[in-house]
Amino acid sequence: MSQPPTNPIPFSEPPYLCGLPSPYYTASHRRFQKACRDFMWEHLLRHALEYERAGEVPEHVYTTFCKHNMLLPNMGAPLPVEWLHRLGIYDILGVKVEEWDYMYSGIYFDELARSGLAGPGSSLNAGFTFAIPPILKYASPEFQERFLPELLTGQKRCCIAITEPEAGSDVANITTTATKTADGKYYIVNGTKKWITNGIWSSYATMAVRTGPPGAAGLSVLLVPLQNQPGVSMRRLHVSGQLTSGTTYITLEDVHVPVTNLIGPENHGMQIIMKNFNHERLSIAVGVTRSARVALSTAFAYCLRREAFGKALMEQAVVRHRLAKAGAELETMWAFLEQLLYQLCHLEKEEADRRLGAEVPGARIPGGSEDVLLDLAVRQLVKIYTRGEGEKARM
Repeated sequence: MSQPPTNPIPFSEPPYLCGLPSPYYTASHRRFQKACRDFMWEHLLRHALEYERAGEVPEHVYTTFCKHNMLLPNMGAPLPVEWLHRLGIYDILGVKVEEWDYMYSGIYFDELARSGLAGPGSSLNAGFTFAIPPILKYASPEFQERFLPELLTGQKRCCIAITEPEAGSDVANITTTATKTADGKYYIVNGTKKWITNGIWSSYATMAVRTGPPGAAGLSVLLVPLQNQPGVSMRRLHVSGQLTSGTTYITLEDVHVPVTNLIGPENHGMQIIMKNFNHERLSIAVGVTRSARVALSTAFAYCLRREAFGKALMEQAVVRHRLAKAGAELETMWAFLEQLLYQLCHLEKEEADRRLGAEVPGARIPGGSEDVLLDLAVRQLVKIYTRGEGEKARM
């Protein structure tokens, strides 16, 4: 079934899709955008509201996305080309995996969120976005050989498990423990994890655990088996606004995990988690900006047709002012994200983490704990500036 034509309501699409010139998108990017939109509409978005109301995205949707390699874009760029070629994966809707860059990623995240509903997309992509990247970047070759073939092809699912009932944004105070057995072959894991997206369907969790002293220096990252694993119990949490995302509460009681499931060095988990947040926050930023676009264009359309006091709401100056102000904020946010995506395409990973990492938390809608992230982002920018000034003074 073909999708409806592009929505003509103001603010409903990014400027580059409204006929305006852009330096960021090549002909290949634009071809992918069209193919991606058609795929998303056919296999997910035209049923998104139906799925969300039912509280479940059918399993065949996940299978279809895996079959067409359409969960791989969630890992960002560059993709693990060597691994994908080994698995017989060479392209994503016609884009060669070795040519994938962050502009393609931005297009993908934007199209995935076009329904304005966070749940259906989250039901599919959490493992690829959050849980697999640490394995690719920090796990040993032997570890990768054991797990990546099934994870990258979607045969097994994985989730990220950091948040706990008493430790959400405060990652350094994670209390779930992983203590080695006397023979040094296993970690014994005890604790609880909460708000774990996709947990209920996952075979594994890329999990933050405490292997050392209190604070950030005592954290490690461990791949913990979940399904049919002695000592693991899971129950689904029904979260308003994301019923389909499979949010899960996980209890771990004396769970035996092989020490070979450690991702990266022991007690170096904080660095792994924080670097992983950069990509995670960027994907969220693109998604919530599209959600804001859906909300604003819907409000705009409503104001055109709704009448009050004998005339359309759009004829009220105060209404037009509010829409214009919201539109300016929306397009400013989108322009910032496009710039960030473009910069990621042209910086090496280490330099991007160092120079852009502080900006990613700022690319989100403030409110509540987000104000803390904005403050942290500014403080990080100050550190980078101060460090740079010190280096210049020593030259």
